[in-house]
Amino acid sequence: MANRIILNETSYFGWNSRENLVPEIRKRKFKKVLVVTDKTLMKCGITKKVLDYLDEGQVTYRIFDDVKPNPTINNCHEGIMALEEARADVIVAVGGGSVIDTAKCISIVATNPEYYDINSLEGAVTTENKGLPLIALPTTAGTGAEVTINYVITDEVNVVKRVCVDPHDIPILSIIDTELMAGMPKMTAAATGLDALTHAMEGYITKSAWEMTDMFHLQSMELTYKNLEKAVAKDNDAMDKMALSQYIAGMGFSNVGLGIVHSMAHQLGATYDVAHGIACSLFLPYVLEWNGEVVKGRFRKMAQAFDLDTTGKSDEECVSMVVKAVRDLETKLGVPQHLRELNVKKEDFDILAEKALIDPCTGGNPREVTKQDIINLFEKAY
Repeated sequence: MANRIILNETSYFGWNSRENLVPEIRKRKFKKVLVVTDKTLMKCGITKKVLDYLDEGQVTYRIFDDVKPNPTINNCHEGIMALEEARADVIVAVGGGSVIDTAKCISIVATNPEYYDINSLEGAVTTENKGLPLIALPTTAGTGAEVTINYVITDEVNVVKRVCVDPHDIPILSIIDTELMAGMPKMTAAATGLDALTHAMEGYITKSAWEMTDMFHLQSMELTYKNLEKAVAKDNDAMDKMALSQYIAGMGFSNVGLGIVHSMAHQLGATYDVAHGIACSLFLPYVLEWNGEVVKGRFRKMAQAFDLDTTGKSDEECVSMVVKAVRDLETKLGVPQHLRELNVKKEDFDILAEKALIDPCTGGNPREVTKQDIINLFEKAY
């Protein structure tokens, strides 16, 4: 069986790299832009840092800033209407994973209107047409959405997140400008950074992992483990490294999938509106420990990526070392580590587990899983 790698066409990295946006728009002969963002980024002036360049370059644009933290189908329909009214030929997404995911959905439905219901986009759907051209400028260092073929939209009617995987949604251009990430609140920086760590660690042990994605994931683990604390504290060099780390993790997991950390986290987002990074970081150590029982041989290199001494250690000891290192990092960052801290109800575990079991990410988990296994993990995490 052949291994497949899909990456975006062009990316720019570095402080103020958004200065390349207008030249790229002109080079590609785009005429009208729909800027997709959210009201918080508008209010705090982050989006303005991009709009100023569009204004200076006399680029015609319209703004859609109604994206929610866990974007819904209705939210995407509003964006599609905004695109039609703007008559734009390119989308510029300025925001975190929620914004970029919404922009991807708008992009896909714009050129594949038969999927307007959005529910039918769930899973590995190969649409007929490439999405409307999308340029992504991430404002968080975590999701890697600017380089992945994935996006997640909440079905508010059925209270479930739809995980959509489509090569046609990948941005044609990504601009990873650390200056746009510098204004993140500390908890947002911590949560999104731990999301990047989850991507790297789940991607490394997923069923489809292979040499090239291993390279991405191990490098990302090392960068995140060594730099996340300092990045949260606003160290410029560490922020640059976190911006790179989350992108590298995205290059990997986008091509090999994830596991049940994400399957379970998606349910917290859909049911309780918990931020995705917080949900992932909460489940990560519990699921790593459980998966480590069947893929313990993979944990030695993970421990080494964290700079832990594995000399004379058994595979089982390496699993314990890695799990402890993750827990210690989360403790230092002050993120929630138990479901009771998020007011999750035990009586919801059954339905949450049922939905997690059929989540598209579950298929990539290295250990076969049952509904009862997931309920047990929810209970351990409580």
